[in-house]
This record gives sequence, C-alpha cells and structure tokens, in this order.
Amino acid sequence: MPPVPADILLRNGLVFDGGGAAPYKADIAIRDGAIIGIGDLPDGVARRVFDLNGKAVAPGFIDVHSHDDYACIRQPEMTAKISQGVTTVVVGNCGLSIAPLRFPGEPEEPFNLLGDAKAFAYSSFAGYAAAIDEARPAVNVAALVGHTTLRRICLPDLGKAATPDERKQMQGLLAEALEAGATGLSSGVYYPPAAAADLDELTALAQTVSAHGGVYATHIRSEYDGVAEALQEAFTTTHPTQTPLVISHHKCAGVRNWGRSVETLGLIGKAAKTQPVAMDCYPYTAGSSVLNPDLCDGEIKVLINSSETHPDQAGRYLHDIAREWKISEREAAKRLLPGYACYFQIHEDDMRRILSHPLCMVGSDGLPNDKNPHPRLWGTFPRVLGHYARDQKLFSLAEAVAKMTALPARRFGFHDRGRLAVGQAADITVFDADTVADRATFETPVQISAGIEEVFVNGVHSWSQGRGLDRAGGFLSHKTLTARTAIAGE
Repeated sequence: MPPVPADILLRNGLVFDGGGAAPYKADIAIRDGAIIGIGDLPDGVARRVFDLNGKAVAPGFIDVHSHDDYACIRQPEMTAKISQGVTTVVVGNCGLSIAPLRFPGEPEEPFNLLGDAKAFAYSSFAGYAAAIDEARPAVNVAALVGHTTLRRICLPDLGKAATPDERKQMQGLLAEALEAGATGLSSGVYYPPAAAADLDELTALAQTVSAHGGVYATHIRSEYDGVAEALQEAFTTTHPTQTPLVISHHKCAGVRNWGRSVETLGLIGKAAKTQPVAMDCYPYTAGSSVLNPDLCDGEIKVLINSSETHPDQAGRYLHDIAREWKISEREAAKRLLPGYACYFQIHEDDMRRILSHPLCMVGSDGLPNDKNPHPRLWGTFPRVLGHYARDQKLFSLAEAVAKMTALPARRFGFHDRGRLAVGQAADITVFDADTVADRATFETPVQISAGIEEVFVNGVHSWSQGRGLDRAGGFLSHKTLTARTAIAGE
C-alpha cells in the first residue's frame, strides 16, 4: 500500500473480480476515484472503513442497452439504475439518440420513446456531453449516436435509402460525434424511419465507426420470421472493417419462431470466428415498445402500459379490452394508439439459451419515459443474479457478474472499468448473494430490488441500504474514458 492513506477501505468482502473466476476474500482500498490496493490490507490505511462481513463485492454493473439518454439529465438521481448496482449506462440504442437532433414540435414515433420535445435540445453531440456533466447523474453515461437520428437530420425523405451525398453528410456528423467522445453508432432498421436504409448506407457508417475505434450496436431488421437474414445483414455490415458488432436485445420473437435460438446462436457463433461479435439480452419473456397493432395477433399476450386516447386502460391486457369492446385485439390496439405495450413474445427456453451464451451481456432495454414501464427498467440486474444465477443455476454467480462487467467493458472499450484490479476506476457494487432479487413486476414495476447494499461510483459512496447518496457520475468519453467529480445527492 502507498504511504498516503486511502479514502475508503472495503474490508472482509467476497471479491468477484469481473473476469468470471471464483470469488476470493480480500480488502479493497480506494483513493482519488481509483482502486489502489486489493488483498489483506492493514488497519489504519483509510479514512473511512466499511466492514462488509463477507458480502459480495463486484465491479459496478454496466447496462449496455438503455434508453436513458434524457433520463440521466431530467432525473440525475437515476434511482432505477443505481439501486440495481448499475454504475454505467450505454444510451443511444436502437438507432435513437437525442443528440445531435432538434425537433420543431413534439417528436414522432419512435423518437418519443426517449422523451418529449424538451429532450431533443442538443444540436451537437458535444453539447449533449456537456449537459450530462452539468447534470452530474448518479451513474456514468456512455453514448452511442443513433443512425435513425442521423437520417432524420440528413434525409428529406426517410422512405428512401440515402444517396451518396446524404451518406457523406451522415458520416460527417457521425465523425464529429465520435471526435466529441461518442462510443459508437447504433441502428434500428426495424423501425419505419430507418427501414429503407440499404447495405451501402449502413456499411458507410460502419466504416466511419471503425476509423474512430468505436462499436456498432444494432436492433436488427427483424427479430421475427426474418431473424436469420437480419443477422446476416448485420454481419455483412461490419465484417469488412472488423468493427465490433453488438446484436441488441437478441430474441426469437413470435410463436412461429420459438426454438430458433439454436439456429441464431449458431449463426452468431460462426460469425464470431471471423469478426468481433457480441449480443445483449434482458431476462424476461416480454419485450416492450410503442403500441403496434401489427404485433397484436391474438397469439401472444399484450399488456397495455399506457394509452393517450384511453388512459383508463393502462395496466390491462389487450385480450380483456378487446373482449369487453367486442372487437379483435388488433382493432382494439388501433383504438388505443398512441401508447406503449409489453409483448409476451419470447419463449423462456430461448431467453435462457441466449442469456447463458458466453458472448451475451446483460442489458435492461428499459424505457424510463414510460409511465407504467416494463419491470426490466428496475429489476434486470438483480434478476440475473438472484433468479437465474443463484436460484435457477443457469450459470455461476461469477459468470453472471462477468456478463455485467468485464465482458461489456471489453466490448465497448471501457478499459478502466469492469474489473476489480489496482488502477481501475472504483465503480463497485456490494450485494448480498443470498438475498439479491428483483421486486419489480408487470403489475407494480417501480420497485427497488433487494440485496443491493452499497454502490460506489468513481470512488464516491453513491447508494446505501435503499437510498441514494452523493452523485458522482458523468459523461464517459470514448476518447478519455473519464468521468467527472461528485456532487452531493439530495
């Protein structure tokens, strides 16, 4: 240990280092936001000591798939995430980022997933990064640039593929954002505003990402019948430049596609032999997005989260509403537009097979702008630790921690995070391995999870025993991989 006292000493913890190895007992010393010592450390080396009494100590969890672009500014306490032990969120997923985009009025679908017109207040990516630092959220924020966002700025007709000049314009804006610290690019060619994009358009942007050392995350064109072809399109987009590829919230959706994860994981594994590929997954059999009547086929359950035209129907299942109204579920969905819904479209066996794959990370895909959100917003990470690792033994607790820490840090280039090691940033989560569990349900989704005891962000004590403390997060620039200093919490 250096002669200068540490700021904090975490004593008697069971250390999960993030790499997937078996845990070991050790003390951890923190100074100036970094880990400066791990081992059997002597008394008196720190100004503040926490006796963890054998509780699990892990790197802070990284939510690789969030839509917290505006939430981290509007609600900087970020309770939904810090309460799960999450210390870093990756925003700007599914092709949708609030920067660099301004709307003259209210944003249309699917941009409204991120917030109202106030959310789209940043005409430059640098301005957005500065706004995050000014807000000082409780967690670190790494940001992707949305392909659909770039299309909305550069293309007068979203129903067509970009022309060569339009591609160059998008590449210029993307390069500017990457120079300002963006982590990479995301796409969502599933959604109508980007559905017309062709391979030339996507590949051109992937080339720009590669030139800046970024990552490309994609909500592929189809997670339904065309899932295999959509995966091949993603592989083809990034293979020439070897840009790191992340398949967002991988699933085989719809009854006809249940069981196809054997096929899709085979395709992903094959591609990973020749190019860098990973994926993320949330631990639930329901997805959530804007209400889409085309998905309301009567074969899957649909839970209405919210409806602007019929707000009294929020929290009810579509089949009950349709029966009451004496119409089909699709017609009922049309009447309820616009709104949000949860779609129970995934088979448990597929989800478990994907989640347990060695290339799979954990991402919540939560929608903080939803008034009645999917429980994944509040419960994803404790659910993986408690239900799937401890109770179901789908994988070991060490493997679960790795999916949330070292694996995403390596994939997204967060070289100073994701591991408990000397020199790493002191993003640390302490949890009770015996009691950690998600409490959020589809009926009552806004619930703090059990068993997340202490959270440190950049070496600052930020969560303790069910309440937020000091906020110490900030913008994680891909250029510098540093966050800002702390601000006292409420």
